[in-house]
Amino acid sequence: MMLLDGAHILDVGGESTRPGALEVPADVETGRVVPVIEALAKRFDVPISIDTRKAAVADEALVAGATIVNDVSGLRFDPALARSAARADAGLIVGHLRGVPETMQDEPHFDDVLTEVTDELEASVQLAREAGIPDEHIAVDPGIGFGKRSFDNLALLARCGGIGKRLGLPVLVGPSRKGFLGTLTGDAVNDRDLATVAACAVACFQGADAIRVHDAAGARRAAVLGRALASAREEGRA
Repeated sequence: MMLLDGAHILDVGGESTRPGALEVPADVETGRVVPVIEALAKRFDVPISIDTRKAAVADEALVAGATIVNDVSGLRFDPALARSAARADAGLIVGHLRGVPETMQDEPHFDDVLTEVTDELEASVQLAREAGIPDEHIAVDPGIGFGKRSFDNLALLARCGGIGKRLGLPVLVGPSRKGFLGTLTGDAVNDRDLATVAACAVACFQGADAIRVHDAAGARRAAVLGRALASAREEGRA
């Protein structure tokens, strides 16, 4: 269904990284994701990403058919993950997260969220480069909802394109159903898709190269609008 709705990549994860979530043992996580990735790889001709912080899980997922590693921790949780991606010649999405999901929302603090997140992403990207991953295989994710206050998330969403320009890398933004949207709208988690669509339009208008969502159909339309507006601005028509 997601592919019919316009998704270009399928992201598979076996460990929740929502605020307060506990770590899942690597063998349990592997047991959850590998059968799913194998089934998807056999059925669909589409890139599959493994959403994990652990090299052991990534190794098995890449053998099963994943071609991208999506690490929300930015290689801080398990530095060996970079070597896993390099050995498989896989893509790598480097996310931003201070600490771990279990405690990341315990009084997070930034003095200048855009500068600090970009600096820390740059350090993570350097770890990837040192492991042998070329820039053309790397994208960065500012980690909206991961150890950020609501106004931090808004600032990152409103200026996400600046991160990509400074680092010279594609930017992926994942606002889908995040808590800051609920804070703004009062909507419960499963009722936040409309707010997510609006956030995706803003992200694409501000320069995001990709968006990670639950509702692919709405996000695709939002991306079309956001990028059209950005193009109009660049051409002096807006």
